[in-house]
Amino acid sequence: MTDHVVGHGSDHTAGHVPGASGAPAAAGWPGGAPQSPVLGHAARSIAKATLVPLKVDGPPHGAGFVRHAYLRGLDPRPGEVAALRDRLTAGLPWELLAASAAAPGDRLLRAAVLAAADGPALRELGGALEQLRRADTGVEGPARAARAAAANAAYDHNAAVEPIGMMNLERLEMAPAGIERGELVATVPLAPLEETAVTQKEWSVTSKEFSSIVTDSLENVSETGVTDNTELAQSTSSQLQHSNQFNVTGTVSGGIPLISGSATSGMTSQSADSQSATDSRKHATTITQKASARTKQEHKTTITTTTVTGSAETTTRTLKNASPTDPVRIDYFSMMRKWRVRLYRSGLRLTYDLAIPEPAGALRQSYAELAALESKLGPFQFEVPHSDITEEVRAGENQPHYLVLAERYGAAVPLAPGAHPDIHVNVTAPNNDGAGIFDAPPLNVPDRYWIKNLVFQFTSESRTGDYHYNLKVLGSSIPEWNEPFGTHGPVDLADPANGALLAHAGGPCTVSFHLVNNRQTWLSLTAVVEPTDEARRQWQNDVWAALFNAAQTKYYAEQQDLAARAAALRERLNGVDTLTLRREESDEIMKGVLRFLLGVDYHLMPAEVVDAVKASVGGDADRLRHGAGFPGDDTGALGVSAAAWSTLLGHEAEVAFVNQAIEWENVVTFLYSYFWDAPAAWPFVSRIQHPDANRQAFLRAGSARVVLTVRKGWEEAWVRFAEGGYRGAQLPTDHPYLTIAREIAAYDDRNYPGIPPANPGSSSLLLEGEVVTTCAAVVAPAAGGGPVLVPVASSAGFDPGSVVVVDEYDDRRIQETARVVRVPDDTHLLLAGLTQRHDGTLTPFPVRRPGHRGTLIAEWNEYTPTSGTDIAVSSPLKDIA
Repeated sequence: MTDHVVGHGSDHTAGHVPGASGAPAAAGWPGGAPQSPVLGHAARSIAKATLVPLKVDGPPHGAGFVRHAYLRGLDPRPGEVAALRDRLTAGLPWELLAASAAAPGDRLLRAAVLAAADGPALRELGGALEQLRRADTGVEGPARAARAAAANAAYDHNAAVEPIGMMNLERLEMAPAGIERGELVATVPLAPLEETAVTQKEWSVTSKEFSSIVTDSLENVSETGVTDNTELAQSTSSQLQHSNQFNVTGTVSGGIPLISGSATSGMTSQSADSQSATDSRKHATTITQKASARTKQEHKTTITTTTVTGSAETTTRTLKNASPTDPVRIDYFSMMRKWRVRLYRSGLRLTYDLAIPEPAGALRQSYAELAALESKLGPFQFEVPHSDITEEVRAGENQPHYLVLAERYGAAVPLAPGAHPDIHVNVTAPNNDGAGIFDAPPLNVPDRYWIKNLVFQFTSESRTGDYHYNLKVLGSSIPEWNEPFGTHGPVDLADPANGALLAHAGGPCTVSFHLVNNRQTWLSLTAVVEPTDEARRQWQNDVWAALFNAAQTKYYAEQQDLAARAAALRERLNGVDTLTLRREESDEIMKGVLRFLLGVDYHLMPAEVVDAVKASVGGDADRLRHGAGFPGDDTGALGVSAAAWSTLLGHEAEVAFVNQAIEWENVVTFLYSYFWDAPAAWPFVSRIQHPDANRQAFLRAGSARVVLTVRKGWEEAWVRFAEGGYRGAQLPTDHPYLTIAREIAAYDDRNYPGIPPANPGSSSLLLEGEVVTTCAAVVAPAAGGGPVLVPVASSAGFDPGSVVVVDEYDDRRIQETARVVRVPDDTHLLLAGLTQRHDGTLTPFPVRRPGHRGTLIAEWNEYTPTSGTDIAVSSPLKDIA
């Protein structure tokens, strides 16, 4: 993988100018085109990278954590494992599968065992388990079959993606390199002795804006300066064979703003690096051909004062052709700014590629809470019917139902019309011979009551003899009584069977009797009264009105509280600065990656670690809730035992490893559309809104592809972790992923020694580029390991003490680094530390001192328009662009 320096000199000066027909011409200037200096102090720097997924024959074993997450997603039960063991003959860790419900403490051991299992056999187990559950007609069968299908789909998706790749860290630098004549703007022809007036108008508008309280800013390239961030540059045919990995329709975010991609079948061959560099140059050219300016995007809370002023200037010139015989032509040309563009490669990183579901799942919880609050906002509705206002005691209640409603709505209601004491009339009928009418004293029924029952009984002592005794209640259908002696009744005169005498009567009610030959008769009337229907309806109306008013008051108070809570939550969600939003998204990506890699039973804070933290606060729940453990004095850790302290330190070591092994600041995320989420969530997820476009895209993502950049020096440790199932896992020495990781680390050490990262925060220093020369002789290590005198084409730019890279990187594996001991003259270098023999007699080999910017792999010029205008007289037509 050799990086060639290309594009030096005038062969690459042609550039694309928006709106121009071609490259600017140097001819037409008096004396030829001037040589303008390059303004290095005004150079612009753009970080970019080239992602190269590697197509390798992956091992049948490995990816322990991925397989462990797959097993936990399948959730096999002992009966299912026993049934499948008889049907499948593939070599699988059946003892582990049978004990899949073991304690979470066995997580690392199980992941390590699964790393050694056969991948296709494990997938066959998942398919058989899905079929077994689909045949289950029980209640849980369909749900568990769907869970197995989801786990199989997720495993297939991630198994189809080659996890190992490499990322070339690069930087574009653009420096102003002078002004040149551009295209023809206007022409004024003049005949011999002709005179004409040319009017030129210039105008300008100046806008001054003062903004205060700037919260954050982000410097980026303008729209005309860069292709869309979601675009991956077109690559080689091997990429087309795996186009499903890169036909991305989503948003790219991460620490590296510009990403281009290519694919290769290996990383040790010369052709692989050359193709990667070519793709990078193509992508960089696409970018810089459109570059004209840089912009700064600011998210701020501002108090703004804007002042706009304008001015216009008109100039009239008189042009005259003084020649009496020759015509002339006055040509107006635009002036173009020339840019020198250099593409540097400053490092190589191992990448680990995977896809995770619902990257913003945790962030959506707040939006679900907001949606729940807003769904409760609406017009007041009172669903209690009048018929529900009753005195009956219903099942599960211990008082009349209308009082239960009163307590529910907090209403003061009138009591139900209660029972009234019975009304009694006792009277002795007057004695009489013959027939007579007697009116008993009236029964005074109170207002809003009426008679329900009217009970009558009497006792008679009428004498015997020739006289006939008779008693009849007038108005009733009861036959007359003619028994002379004894007690008669009781009888309900208000009963319809007895004529319904005074039934539902109110006020003073009188009962009349017809007596014949009466002697000593005592009459008794008892009126049982109850509220009238009208009184009960009025009571129900009064209770309903009281319940309605109380419920309405309570509802509006709750609505105000819900509206205030929803507004506060919406403000908390939308009123966050962009830097915090990006940090939150980065944290969620990190959590999602760990959740997928380490499995569903992996806890970011294991129970034993949480117990140690609880012990540090001495059981104080308030301190625990506010994260106030380990305050820094001895009192906070008194309750932590030595074993718990050891557990805590071990967990912190694992946390440190995860954060150090990956460059989380440079993680690149490709967001996929909402329909890669559960279909039930589509209506909600696809309508989430946020004022920040990037956060909205993140919230709506159903899935995400995450490219992890492994930190320099941690390549082998990460491969062992991800493929072996735990830190420091033992992998075969010929494991392809482990071999690639070692070669990437070695190549980066040889080719980019001491190079700072490709995307530092900012730098105003103009650091020097690389220096390259060649050697056309045979150079061998000196006896005893001493310095070697190397003849070179030129020793200019090489300094004593600097580190140089000798020869190409190819299958010979002889490229090495050496230190410059001394620069004897213009054509020799004295190098120390050579261990290989280098032959430059047939093809001179390079001696390169890497620049602080990185290795220069391409250089060209670009042009952008300016506001200047140039004038020429009778320019040769062949020189006009």
